[in-house]
Amino acid sequence: MSEKAFTPAEFYQFLGEHKLMGTRCRQCGATFLPPRPLCSHCHTGEMEWVELSGKGKLTGFSIISIAPTLMLAAGYDRKNPYCAGFVQLEEGPSISAQILGVDVCRPEAIAIGTPVTVAYVERGEGEAKKTYLAFQVEA
Repeated sequence: MSEKAFTPAEFYQFLGEHKLMGTRCRQCGATFLPPRPLCSHCHTGEMEWVELSGKGKLTGFSIISIAPTLMLAAGYDRKNPYCAGFVQLEEGPSISAQILGVDVCRPEAIAIGTPVTVAYVERGEGEAKKTYLAFQVEA
């Protein structure tokens, strides 16, 4: 794919291109998200970028009403909570992200195992515009 370094900055650059990229070990085939430069399974540094499908399932979640600064700026607060969750991708790795398409006022209706698909959330304007990872509940 790309010869970019395996860093968070490069990961976010790919997100800006609406690509969900992880790393895969050339030795043992283990896949990681977020990307990493070393394999924690066989301890090699022979990694490569791999584009992931973005499909997975919800494995855990929390409704957050006391938001960090970034989410406060996006309009989330005690009156407008959001859902953050863990998603296990079809390729194996798990990652945390905002979960879209759920009723945050009825957390009992949110089911573990629900299929989700990658979504890209744009926040900010001009030079400050950034793309963030999220997952959308499949209809």
